[in-house]
Amino acid sequence: MSKMPTVRPILDMNAYDGQMSGKNDQGNDLLARRTRNVGAASVLFYRDPIEMVSASGCWMTAADGTNYLDFYNNVPSVGHCHPKVVSAMADQAARLNINSRYLHQTTETYLDRLKATFPDHLDNIVLTCSGSEANDLALRIAQRGTGARGIIVTECAYHGNTATVTDISPSALKRGELPDHVVSIPAPSKLAYGDNIAAGFADAVNKAVTLLSDRGHGVAALIVDSIFSSDGVFSNPRGFLRLAVAVVHRAGGVFIADEVQPGFGRTGDAFWAFLRHDVIPDIVSMGKPMGNGFPMAGIVVRADLLAAFCEDVGYFNTFAASPLAAATGLAVLDVIRDENLLANAMVCGKYLREGLQHLADRDGRVSDIRGAGLFLGVDLSPSGEPDKPSGQLVGDVINAMRRQRVLIGAAGKYGQTLKIRPPLCLKRSEVDFFIEAFGKSLRECG
Repeated sequence: MSKMPTVRPILDMNAYDGQMSGKNDQGNDLLARRTRNVGAASVLFYRDPIEMVSASGCWMTAADGTNYLDFYNNVPSVGHCHPKVVSAMADQAARLNINSRYLHQTTETYLDRLKATFPDHLDNIVLTCSGSEANDLALRIAQRGTGARGIIVTECAYHGNTATVTDISPSALKRGELPDHVVSIPAPSKLAYGDNIAAGFADAVNKAVTLLSDRGHGVAALIVDSIFSSDGVFSNPRGFLRLAVAVVHRAGGVFIADEVQPGFGRTGDAFWAFLRHDVIPDIVSMGKPMGNGFPMAGIVVRADLLAAFCEDVGYFNTFAASPLAAATGLAVLDVIRDENLLANAMVCGKYLREGLQHLADRDGRVSDIRGAGLFLGVDLSPSGEPDKPSGQLVGDVINAMRRQRVLIGAAGKYGQTLKIRPPLCLKRSEVDFFIEAFGKSLRECG
């Protein structure tokens, strides 16, 4: 019997293991200071961490002058240090930066523009500073609105790091079990559900509903990252979420679409990834790319659900919905529109996928390619068999690609998936650079 691969918590993927390399005294001094200052909570990328000093577009520059193509960080999604976003941020900061308890034209203009990207039934927007806060608030609203406590998540989900949201983030746990009111189900993969992913996933949700009912919690919500990022990136077939959402609604729960990673046009075919499935979320959370590096996040929610929640506790966030946040977010929306970044995500995403498929045709260790637009997952397996994944091979390739000047991350239960999320301003020449680096890295790890 073959040994099962090791389940890998998300923060352990592609992480510095605490052992100094001895290659650079100055770098090691900085690394030692980081360790002293942050202690056990320090998380750094790569076996040899990188000191970054600047960035522009799809590229980041290290202290030693090395330029890296960023295929990992989807926070600056319209491009690192985009001049229009930086200018809007600086201009507003120089005029007024205050909390949201004062009326301001830019704030309402931003909220109107943002709300126009959603279906009409989502009436209200509440801004926060992080995706964790947004998902925390979404859960509290769902539990108040339904009178139930139970939450259904996927088995490698990551939804944030508050106490409440860590409880529904299996991939963040290094030990212990999920609390009694949380049930996890396999991600919507062929390995889990065969050819009928929609029916299989809906059946798993239905079994979770029954289990939560038997435990006395009822069902407050099904919450999923709309492209199942941490689970390994699962986007197809289109519409597969509809049956599962219907199951939850029949059980009296709400559907929360977590768009913190796939939102703001990353899939190319829609501004929000849930639109690919023709589903009706009751709450949508958003974050990461919202301010292109400025800490912005929030939820869009049915007005009746928010009103019921506010009868009990209400909500206020000092830094969210400020004129500064609104000006920054509005500039991001302008850049997405003016630079036609959704179309670019489609075109460059197709070109990228073709390049990956060409590599897969030559190297059987590329066992699967999934995703949409500029959000792709690539599984690696030494034997080429999808059911025999290898986090070790992915880790080796990630570090080999760093030597080829490409930054990339991992996902999946075993860390077997390369998670590809370049900025939406990606160029075809940069796709070529990536494909060449990936091919060389595979050969180096042969």
